[in-house]
Parts: sequence; structure tokens; C-alpha cells
Amino acid sequence: MTAQSSFMILSSVKDTKIEELTTLLSSMNSTIPAHADPKNDLLPFGRFPRLHFARFVIIEAHTADEIEAFGIAARPWQPTLAFFGEIDGDIDSFFTELEDLASVGLRKIFALCEKFPKEEENLQQWLKKNNTKSNANYVNWIGRTVKHIHEDDALHQSLAAYLREHKDDIDKNNTLALRQKLLSHVEMEKYAGRLTLTAEEKTPLKWKMFNFIHMIGVPLVLVLLSPLFLIMAPFFFIRLRMLERSDPELFIRPEHSYLEKLTIQEDWSVSNQYNVFGDIKPGVFRLLTLKFILFLVDYFSRHVYKRGFLARIKTIHFARWVLLDDNKRAFFASNYDGSHESYMDDFINKVGWGLNLIFSHAVPYPKTSWLIKQGAYREQQFKYTQRLHQLPTEVWYKAYPDLTNTDLARNSRIRKGVEIRQSSVDEIREWLHLI
Repeated sequence: MTAQSSFMILSSVKDTKIEELTTLLSSMNSTIPAHADPKNDLLPFGRFPRLHFARFVIIEAHTADEIEAFGIAARPWQPTLAFFGEIDGDIDSFFTELEDLASVGLRKIFALCEKFPKEEENLQQWLKKNNTKSNANYVNWIGRTVKHIHEDDALHQSLAAYLREHKDDIDKNNTLALRQKLLSHVEMEKYAGRLTLTAEEKTPLKWKMFNFIHMIGVPLVLVLLSPLFLIMAPFFFIRLRMLERSDPELFIRPEHSYLEKLTIQEDWSVSNQYNVFGDIKPGVFRLLTLKFILFLVDYFSRHVYKRGFLARIKTIHFARWVLLDDNKRAFFASNYDGSHESYMDDFINKVGWGLNLIFSHAVPYPKTSWLIKQGAYREQQFKYTQRLHQLPTEVWYKAYPDLTNTDLARNSRIRKGVEIRQSSVDEIREWLHLI
């Protein structure tokens, strides 16, 4: 199994270069706003076979004055270019690929940022130095590679085309014979070189050992600390309720022009991108609580919610939570299927409590009660707040633009049915219905 990794290159933009940078990044896009041309000259995303998603976002703090409601002066923030994405395998070798295939383009882009190295300096070292680790990551299906996604889709398309072509010659009631014809078709296509079904690579021993230690070690430490947690629990909840009651309530409706800037990038295909950025509520209590919750989110994403769903949500491909600006601000990004409105409704209706656990520590999230109640369930206020803090994307790339998570799961099941013989007629019928 090849596990996924994420990267996030951050660099402050030079004061006078925002407009020039925006124009340069837009040259990477197709005719669809913010949607990358995979063959663009600056960074030809399509030449990176391990790259699932990638995007460029200029992170600006246009809601920085909200923190003043807590009696704190607005914190300065230099507009920052973020280049991030998700890949198969390790980051170091991917940075080598970036330098080999897109060095000129990346240098042209990041030359508009502060402290970018001179031409003769090593780009790969700079990328590593400016790579920011996420506090929590989510991968819809750990181990499902870009290569297998494309192979599985080609297999599905080939089988579906065969059935359409031979619909008059096939006895649909003879399940066993139909399956055999399809398997023979697959073998012929493989022999002709029109289909490839590569075997899954072995899981690196180092990754397997570290993952096992992490899976066992975290619960063990939490169990050992449980007596301390029990002692602290009353004080924690007393302090929590004090803050929840005293937190100022802000209800700001985003301007129509800003909503247009966001929505013009959305719903061009089956999937969308999402970025939000804002201040964390002041105080050590809020920060430590948020860090602990993100630690748990990362753990459960890695070991529990790793095969097709996050809690009850099945539409997210990848997501990340990152604390920035010396833990004063937070950034969240995701790649998801469906419209923005359905994405928000999905979360509110299915895991609103989960939104509250994480985002209630941000300014100006709707007031919560006991950390998990109210908050996102105050639907209109929540939707205004998240839109107000959403950032537009400059460039967004998806390696399989026409496929949803539902498609990926179906195609994987089809491939499994080709590689593993079903034991009953009912199982064969179920497999055939997938095609």
C-alpha cells in the first residue's frame, strides 16, 4: 500500500506584488475560473502522476478586525501565498520532481514573495524549509493512488462499453456466462495493452511500523492520563461555560460582491474546493483545547475514518487543519463532491457537533453550549460566518475531475470483482450491477 502525504508551501507576498501575482497565477487556469489547465506552462500539474489535488491560495486576513470584539487589537498579517496539495508516497521525492519539471515556473511565481532564494540557490531546499505541517489531515481512502484511480476508471469504462456493444448477443439471465465473457474481455484488453491493472505496491516497513506504534501508543498514553483528565474535567467544563457565555457574538453578513467572487469558482464539475481562514479566540484555554481536538481528529482520520468516510460524511476527498501565525490563526481546506450548499448542509445535519468541537474556538463562530450544542445548528448565522471567512482559490487542480468519491468506491469494487472470484450467484449479480 502506498500511503498519501500532504505538503503546504507558505511564503509572504511582497507588498507591491499582489496584483502581479494574481495575474500570473490566473495564467495557469483554463477557461473556467480558478480551474487549472493541467498542461499550463508554469506548473504542468498533469505531468505529476502521483498528484491528487493541488492549489494556490493567497491567504489574506480580511476579517482581522473581528478580534477587537475580544478587547485585542487586530493582529498584523502579511498576505501569504500558499501552494499545497496531496500526493501518493513521500514528500521529498515529490519536491525533487517539482524541481526537475517545474523549476522555472515555480521560481517565477515565488520570486514575487519575500526571501525567495536567488537563481543559483537550491529550490528543493527552499521548498522543504517553507513546507508547513498540518495539525490534522484527512484522506478519504488511505492507499488509493492516482494510478489505481485511473486504472479502475478505465476498467469500468471498458466493461461498460463492452456491455453496450454486445447487448443484443448477451444472455443477461446466464450470470456465470456473462461474468466469464467480461473477464475474457478484460484479459484480451490487457493483452492488447489497452488496459493495465498493476498490483498494489508493498507498504514500506518504516511507515507500517510507525503507523502501528502511533495507533497503539496514542490510546495507551490517553489511558494513562485518564485519572488526570477526570480530575481536571469539572474545572474544564466550568471554564468552558464561562467563556461560552462571555464570548462576544458577532453576526456579519458577507457582501454580495464577495459571495459572487467565491461562487463564480464553484460547481463547474462534480467536485469543489474550499478554504477558510481566521483568528483563534484569545487565551491559552481555547488554544490548548483546539490543539487537543485536532490531535484526536488526526488520529481518528488516520486509524478509524480511513476507508471512504469522515464520521457520516462521504463527500470529502482530502482535508487539512493548520494553525498559523504562532498559533494565533487557523486555516482549513478541503476538496469535496457536490455543491457548496449541500456540503454545508451535510455537515450541519450529520456532524454539526463535530464542526462545533473544532471551529467554535475561532472568531466569530456562533455561540456554542457545552462545546457541541448550538453553534453550527444556528444554521443561517453559521453559513454567513463560514462564507465571510472563506478565501477564493487562485488555481485548483484535480487529477480525476469527473469522478466523485462514490465513483471511486464503485470502480474499486469492480476491480476487486475482476481480481477475486465471487463465491455465489448473488455476489456476481451485485458485481454486474456496478457496471
